[in-house]
Amino acid sequence: MTLEFSSQIIFVGALLALLSIFASVVSRKLGAPILLVFLVLGMLAGEDGPGGIHFNDVGLAFVLGNLALAIILLDGGLGTRREAFRVSLKPALSLATVGVIGTAAITGLAVHWILGLPWPESFLVGAIVGSTDAAAVFGLLGSAGIHLKERTSATLEVESGTNDPMAIFLTVILVQLLSKGGALNFSALVTFFIQQMGLGMVLGLAGGFCFRWLLLRLELPSSLYPLAVLAAGLSVFGLTSLINGSGFLAVYVFGVIIGNSSLPFSKDIHRFHDGIAWLSQIGMFLMLGLLITPSHMTPVIAPAIAIALVLIFIARPLSVALSLLPFHFPVREQLFISWCGLRGAVPIILALYPSLAGLESTDLVFELVFVVVLVSLILQGWSIAAVARSLRILVPEQNNDPAHFQVVLPSEQGKTLHLYQVISGCKANGMAINRLPAGEGTQTIGIVRDGVFQSAAQKATLEPEDHVMILASEPISAIGALFAPLETLESQQQAQTSFFGEFVISPQATLGDLAEIYGVRVAAQDRQETIGHYLSRHFHNRPVVGDRLSMGHLRFVVRKLDASGISAVGLKLSPPPDQQ
Repeated sequence: MTLEFSSQIIFVGALLALLSIFASVVSRKLGAPILLVFLVLGMLAGEDGPGGIHFNDVGLAFVLGNLALAIILLDGGLGTRREAFRVSLKPALSLATVGVIGTAAITGLAVHWILGLPWPESFLVGAIVGSTDAAAVFGLLGSAGIHLKERTSATLEVESGTNDPMAIFLTVILVQLLSKGGALNFSALVTFFIQQMGLGMVLGLAGGFCFRWLLLRLELPSSLYPLAVLAAGLSVFGLTSLINGSGFLAVYVFGVIIGNSSLPFSKDIHRFHDGIAWLSQIGMFLMLGLLITPSHMTPVIAPAIAIALVLIFIARPLSVALSLLPFHFPVREQLFISWCGLRGAVPIILALYPSLAGLESTDLVFELVFVVVLVSLILQGWSIAAVARSLRILVPEQNNDPAHFQVVLPSEQGKTLHLYQVISGCKANGMAINRLPAGEGTQTIGIVRDGVFQSAAQKATLEPEDHVMILASEPISAIGALFAPLETLESQQQAQTSFFGEFVISPQATLGDLAEIYGVRVAAQDRQETIGHYLSRHFHNRPVVGDRLSMGHLRFVVRKLDASGISAVGLKLSPPPDQQ
């Protein structure tokens, strides 16, 4: 390779990445799925496009694709909140196992019926497209500025990190079956599954806890903490894969442990990995776009679209309904989770397995999967925000804490130093520093004014451009709201009032009392039941903020939760039936 050629590769790669970043701004305004933009740019740069780049190195694409997926899953684990597991662990695991198997089976039947492929090859296509790309879903929802109910968001969040190993497992098994030309031993299959998942879970947990212990005791330059987490996560991924475990599960679990730990420069760690995950997605989809030759896909477009429609409208919904049957999910949330079966990078990477194994019909499988992913990105990706609104599973944003600088102190007490800026249009402006509300474990340290530190003991009055230093061991969004612009707080308040209702009632209020005050009918045996217990019972003792229930002309909405359950209930009134 000459110096000139290597310089050309660097220039073209950097230029494509830059174009993808700029194109993402346009895609947000149009509501287009950003991953589709990356794929299309890759195809335009390919041999059939104006770029004319010829790229067909399947082995290199597979290695780089797996590396990118590991980085993306690590970032997904870092962003998965501990609370998400409380709400959604069991349903998410059911979706990641039963759901993937069901989707693969039904899609495999459709492939056999539509294309007439042999059963093993048909189920191979089904297994390859069996997993979802919920990371793409949250990217679309985030750009749309909407917030899902916790039950739905947490389930999709955990499913996205745990369903890839099952799809990979099914794909590997079917590729081995086709390459060996015979049946697989069932006991060997079970052993392989336990080995994959067991080693992935154990090494992910062990690696996460050991590295957390080490990171708390090391003194590194601030810029090296994010790199250390990246290197450690990829080491866990590589080691687990070397001993035939699921490296993808291991790196996700590793990320969950690190992401929910109080570590030095944790904000820097999250920001760095958000950026590197985006770079990985851009590079991976550009590369996969280069790998495909659109002119060769014409014969498979019609059957592939038919398979995609079966996957979207039949296979995914039936599998979701079966997976969530024991967990009593509301129908609206099941429908949305079904629509969030967005296909992305994983199926395209898995479609390279048959080629690496030297199987026949590898081009057909890859082209089928590619078209299925395109249809999913266009149909589901473009409409996902609108579907969320139409199904009414959104809740207004309740975090009033403005963006500010944070430093996690390296101690066992989990203290964080917060630095807020005072602006002219906020409640804190003109307030005495000693009048700032302080909860348990919270301490106001002082202010920085014109580059000079002033202790809180000086009782200064806060002015615009002051930076207030607060030391806390818990989230302090209530204090942070004092530093948010008033118009933002008013807008959020209006949205919350519209959603939760004009009144807030205690969860200890009985149905009998509410019946007498508001004139609704309640059965005699239910009059002593509290509204908090009534709501919890209706939602099978797993309510989330935003759950709502009507009683006559009253609508009760779960407003707040704490460790003991529902702590506040919103009440919305509509005219009684005789006044409507």
